[in-house]
Amino acid sequence: MTRRPLAARLATGLGTAALLLTLLVAVAATGSAGPPGPPPPAGTYRLPLAGTPEVVRGFERPPERWAAGHRGVDLRSTPGNQVLSPVAGVVTFAGVVGGRPVVTVTDTDGRRSTVEPLVPAVGVRDVVAAGALLGTLVHEGSHCAPAACLHWGVRVGDDYVDPLSLLAGAGPVVLLPLDRTG
Repeated sequence: MTRRPLAARLATGLGTAALLLTLLVAVAATGSAGPPGPPPPAGTYRLPLAGTPEVVRGFERPPERWAAGHRGVDLRSTPGNQVLSPVAGVVTFAGVVGGRPVVTVTDTDGRRSTVEPLVPAVGVRDVVAAGALLGTLVHEGSHCAPAACLHWGVRVGDDYVDPLSLLAGAGPVVLLPLDRTG
């Protein structure tokens, strides 16, 4: 059996250690949102566009986590319109996914709110307030082609929730008695 020189063994060992460290960082980063906790109460989020945009396509929970569905809402808009942060938090992603420019804001409870397609005006680690400018809507990569719309999704842990359920006034309906004397 021939022994490799010490320098070659060290280089191989360091390469393996670097690979393991890279994988460890990647795994830690995907779970860095922390425990999901309960869904946020209605009213803690705001629309990521000014005004009251039309909902072109609503949230459709898939029957299984891996199955087809629509894990967010599509809001009609116009290219160049400002995209606003739907919640206060930290920008944890600003880049391209599947050919579409995406920005993700993570709130203090680890919930991730993602908007696309937009030209980002923010970078990773930027702290943003609810309603702060995240970027401008672009047509390229729009879910509503040939029209333009903004896709907005919210993840609690590994599960997607209906973003519209987090808006003020979206809480449970409370029925009141017709007779106010009793």
